[in-house]
Amino acid sequence: MNEAPPDGSARLRWGIYTILIAIATGGMLGRIMAVNSVDYLRLEQHLKQQGRKDWHKSRPFLSANDRSRWATARALVEHGTFAIDEIVAQPGWDTIDMVKHDELGREAPAVVDEGHLYSSKPPLLSTFMAGEYWLIHKLTGWTLATHPYTIGRVMLVTFNVLPLVVYFVLWGCVAERIGTTDWGRIFTMACATLGTFLTTFAVSINNHLPAAVTALVALCACMRITLDGERRLRFFAVAGFFAALTASDELPALSLFAALTALLAWKAPRKTLLAYVPASLVVAAAALGTNYAAHHSWRPPYAHRQPGDNWYDFKYVRDGKERTSYWADREARSKIDQGEESVPRYAWHVLFGHHGIFSLTPVWLLSVVGLGMLCAAQDRGLRVWGWLILAVSVACIAFYIFRPLDDRNYGGMASGFRWAFWMAPVWLLAMLPAADAAGRRRWTQILAAILLCLSVLSASYPTWNPWTQPWLFDAMETFG
Repeated sequence: MNEAPPDGSARLRWGIYTILIAIATGGMLGRIMAVNSVDYLRLEQHLKQQGRKDWHKSRPFLSANDRSRWATARALVEHGTFAIDEIVAQPGWDTIDMVKHDELGREAPAVVDEGHLYSSKPPLLSTFMAGEYWLIHKLTGWTLATHPYTIGRVMLVTFNVLPLVVYFVLWGCVAERIGTTDWGRIFTMACATLGTFLTTFAVSINNHLPAAVTALVALCACMRITLDGERRLRFFAVAGFFAALTASDELPALSLFAALTALLAWKAPRKTLLAYVPASLVVAAAALGTNYAAHHSWRPPYAHRQPGDNWYDFKYVRDGKERTSYWADREARSKIDQGEESVPRYAWHVLFGHHGIFSLTPVWLLSVVGLGMLCAAQDRGLRVWGWLILAVSVACIAFYIFRPLDDRNYGGMASGFRWAFWMAPVWLLAMLPAADAAGRRRWTQILAAILLCLSVLSASYPTWNPWTQPWLFDAMETFG
């Protein structure tokens, strides 16, 4: 039976169908690959029925990484201090992401009963968390010790889900402004909502998700200024505030902050000075101020790792036993935290290997193509954005790859190279021209959908916990 050539609407519909099929297939594959009958909650219930009350593993805080921040929020609200000694001593609240120093910020003596334990994470995010926790505590009388699941889930919605909803809406606005085809806009929205690790990590407090959201807010404000000629001061203030907030969450995002600052100073120097700079200084003051309040030092904890000023080498007591910091002895750490000795090997696995940016989220290959298109665009404004994205991307990836040995650990136990997650909105912007071009041919639509399918697979694989190894890592171990 001969069919009439499809019209534009039918072609668009089939493009949408292809995207939805890719999403569904990738999601199913990822969950099937991770299927496991282990369920701590049901196991606990079974053991309690057998009279075992000493076995407790289930908890809503999935990693030492996020528990470090939750512990700080608890300490601030319940004890009025940044010190987390009393919190981490409680069952289920252990963490390895902590440092030790005395109340004046000096390295604690090598004895267990002097100095205090503190989260090694920058305290600004934990301080924000403490604000909401304080409100919940005052209204209900509950604590994270008595109601960890209820309070934890409420705060995860506040700090992760609601910002991501804003992120998705803002991306829709960007796609409408920059995109040129229906298929390209729909495809990039599918990538934004399901094809990255941001939604994967929505079940755990982390700095990467909010950094991606604030980066997109800053990008939106800057695009209004540079592409649409917007000159109202509030857009400069929003750009400065959120660009600085991104840098406070992700140190390499200082490159994005610097690039946006230079771009706006070139476009509108006076208004940049009047609104952008003061707004960014507010964030800088908050970040430095909370760090000093927590540690009596302007430098963050990770800057205190030198002999004679090493906050990571200490002893402490837990469960009646004297313990040594996880970070004190490199050989005693888990294999991945010992660091990759070969820089070329590390670079390979960061980009294309078991934690690869492009192997786990292959839709970013379209961003590489789109970036080339942006850099060669006839529109001067888009061309400037292309070169800005290229410069920031190269600077950040180089920063990650050429870290010292101890830091070459792929982000530790995580389902992807998490240090690059915050760059999702930057790379989505670069992807738009390539997605528009891919929508014009059936075979390129199918190729793009396959890349999206594989990206959704990676994002869906950590069904229970995002703080697990990627599926590629597990596959490589399985097959030797």
